Amino acid sequence: MSIKLTRREFLKSALTGLGVGALSALGVSTLSGCNRLAEPLPEASPQPTATAWQGAPVITLTPGQQFHEAGFYRTLEDGSVQCQICFRNCVVQDGKLGFCHNKKNIGGKYVSLVYGRPCALQVDPIEKEPSFHMLPGTSIFCTGTPSCNNRCKFCQNWEMSQRTLWEVFTMEATPEDVVDLALEAECQSVSFTYNEPTVFYEYMFDIARLARERGLHALFHTNGLINREPLLALLEVMNAVTVDLKAFTPEFYQRVCSAELEPVLQTLQTIRETDRHLEVVNLVIPGKNDDPQDIRRMCAWIAEKLGPETPLHFIRFFPAYKFQRLPATPLETLDLAASIADEEGLQFVYVGNVPGHRRNSTFCPDCGECIIERVHFFVFELNVVGGKCRFCGRPIPGIWQT
Repeated sequence: MSIKLTRREFLKSALTGLGVGALSALGVSTLSGCNRLAEPLPEASPQPTATAWQGAPVITLTPGQQFHEAGFYRTLEDGSVQCQICFRNCVVQDGKLGFCHNKKNIGGKYVSLVYGRPCALQVDPIEKEPSFHMLPGTSIFCTGTPSCNNRCKFCQNWEMSQRTLWEVFTMEATPEDVVDLALEAECQSVSFTYNEPTVFYEYMFDIARLARERGLHALFHTNGLINREPLLALLEVMNAVTVDLKAFTPEFYQRVCSAELEPVLQTLQTIRETDRHLEVVNLVIPGKNDDPQDIRRMCAWIAEKLGPETPLHFIRFFPAYKFQRLPATPLETLDLAASIADEEGLQFVYVGNVPGHRRNSTFCPDCGECIIERVHFFVFELNVVGGKCRFCGRPIPGIWQT
């Protein structure tokens, strides 16, 4: 279901929550689709490289049918395609959908079905991402579509991420429309969030590239299950990434998310190889991923592999989706996790979803002064000047106003 609006009407609908509030529950919430993890196969067409892929071309498959072709897939001899965007590497037969249900094999061409069809357009504070070390106190223009490549039982946005294109309200918006709306709303950045942006990779790429050309910053919030080559291509048009590290055990990823831990760790290390800003999020779920020893191993890994200056957000869980019978995370658990991160040498440790907590704010690791005072998503005082602590001059990692 789609509607056409003027840009001003479109912006008004986004700001009033039309994209999120008008989601429809029109059937079962689980997705079937391709669930096959495949090894690279022979007899395939050449794979585009990170430097070769320049965006999603429009292709005409039949008279009157135009689609944006997917990036990073291989055409196989039997007419199937192998998607190579995320760790699942779906092999998709002609006429079938991939695991995320957002792409389809049409005659050996793999195409995006959600390009230009978001179900969420909204202005948020950048702190909501969360991204605490990038242009604090500014607004971001957020884009999301249906579906995900995970099946997290605790998902806070399951009405979008665990629905298909045919089960939610969508709007029509070209990349140019999205960037125009962001500029009209006086945002300094565009963001890709709410659901997993990997499943609308081509749309995200084109929006981010255009946004950067027009003077905006770009960031995306991801589960980290993207493959290396498409990630490197995407980082060329991004300024920052927020990655959900959902736990530090393969068992949690398998049982709770129907996914894998190792590809996330590889993604985090790939991002760290570049100069893009990185922040890590860990949603602490009672009885599921809150074991202190696992948290300690995670924090030690972050300090060693990503660096002690990497911001880490411990987020309070509230009952949602298939975990509605679990309690909210006790504050004591979050404080313990934060103290463990301190002990392992991490320098910027936050506690989220607890408005007013001291660790909503940023403190200089050298002099201890509060350099960004926050309550939840709102910035009240900013003492980072030219990327340095106003009080002692220590450089603070991040992206700051000049």
